[in-house]
Amino acid sequence: MSQPRIRRRRATDLDGCVAGLAEVHRVDRYPMNWPADPRRWLREPHPARAWVAVDADAAVVGHVAVHRVSDPADGPLARPTAEVARLFVVPSARGLALGSALLGRARQWASRRATDLVLEVAGGGAAATALYERTGWRHVGTGTAPWTAPDGSPVSLRHYALRHYPLGADGPAASTARRRARRPTASRSSRGSSTSIS
Repeated sequence: MSQPRIRRRRATDLDGCVAGLAEVHRVDRYPMNWPADPRRWLREPHPARAWVAVDADAAVVGHVAVHRVSDPADGPLARPTAEVARLFVVPSARGLALGSALLGRARQWASRRATDLVLEVAGGGAAATALYERTGWRHVGTGTAPWTAPDGSPVSLRHYALRHYPLGADGPAASTARRRARRPTASRSSRGSSTSIS
């Protein structure tokens, strides 16, 4: 398969998105509970933006959306925030780094809007967890979903965040690197380690 193209989702893409989602659900059980109206599930809550990956035949082989996060009842969020949701890649298009590319498109959108991103993944999603951590997302906590698994059991969620840093601003990697460069390193003959750990 040639590298699929990523573009904004159109209303006419929804049938293809549902077909791809059905294949993903059959293979991976995502979403865990098949929605009564999958077209509506893909559209709600109303996304701020959504993208699809399409192959050479214009078939939808991947999808991601971002949804603005509303302020909680106890006060406004400290920073503009959006949730990455409805991310999937059909099995036949895996191995082409489409998941990373779709996340990258969401990240670009957020960066242009000085917006932090959050997402959650159901426990047991080892491939998804590995993708998020490989692409810079930070695990910030766990919780229990407000919905249950098909058998009625509770679902554990892992919460991830990706903070927006303005161009030229220090992100955690830059400031950590500077701190390490300023700090003397323990020598091999000292009682410390030969590496510096912050």
